[in-house]
Amino acid sequence: MFLFESLTWYQVAMWFVVLGVLIGLNELVRWSKVAAYAVFIVLPIILTIFVWPHTAGAGSSTGTWFHWVKVYSALAGCVGFMVLRYNPRIAANKYALWFPPAILGINIFEAVIRDFEVAGISEGIVDGVYMIGGPWNIMNGVAGIINLITICGWVGIFISRDKFQDMLWPDMLWFWIIAYDIWNFAYVYNCVGDHAFYAGAALLIACTIPAFFIRRGAWLQHRAHTLAFWMMFTMAVPSFVSDSKFAVDSSHSTTALFTVSLLSLLVNIAVLVYQVRTVIVKKRHPLKDELYPELPAFQAVAKLRDDASVQPATPAAAS
Repeated sequence: MFLFESLTWYQVAMWFVVLGVLIGLNELVRWSKVAAYAVFIVLPIILTIFVWPHTAGAGSSTGTWFHWVKVYSALAGCVGFMVLRYNPRIAANKYALWFPPAILGINIFEAVIRDFEVAGISEGIVDGVYMIGGPWNIMNGVAGIINLITICGWVGIFISRDKFQDMLWPDMLWFWIIAYDIWNFAYVYNCVGDHAFYAGAALLIACTIPAFFIRRGAWLQHRAHTLAFWMMFTMAVPSFVSDSKFAVDSSHSTTALFTVSLLSLLVNIAVLVYQVRTVIVKKRHPLKDELYPELPAFQAVAKLRDDASVQPATPAAAS
């Protein structure tokens, strides 16, 4: 295959199992506060003390600085979002609305740094992972920076007052999400290619499906949850993606590396051009305004702000 080695039936089956489990766990922590506290607070403490020092140490495929930073930043996002979701007074504070874009931006920036770092690595095994550094890392690093600066509309974040208490972000629309997915897949493919079958494709689709079909507007919440689940699992059981019978190696093709990174760069440039045009034509401030209120996808989420069943998080709507 172009991206990966030839797949067996049981590897394909496991891909769907991983996808289903991630979506299912995301729904579990949306339905239950107890489950959310247990998974995102209690479990990481246990794993930090008793498991990860032994399974994600030096030489492990998940023992790099990036994996340790990533797992805690993902968990910080989950806990921070819980604070916003379960505390209306905090959610109504305009300064609290900076947390979601900040944690998202930090996670993107971490990956950008890693892409640039891997660009200078010669071909071979590094930290238990086969890597081929090259110009594709630079292209995708630039795409990540563009993806970061096109984050917009966080002033419109609000919390639903149904049983899920989801954090909804109307301006985080499908085109930005797709651009993020392509960029992040390219990052994983570039930097931990032999994990990309699961950590790239399955993990990204596991948060995109709920964002499009289960709870629109809650993509960032879905992303933080599924990323935290996956990072905790792979740091505890790194052999699953490295040498189990379900592990799938990248093709290690420089053509594939170049192609996915070029696609990532082009798609993110397109989103940037569209956003700049919107800012200029509509005369909207990217740091103070929601940029896309006229789009149906935006309206489908934003209309809930006027519903009696939701609690606005924006100071203006809350006053």
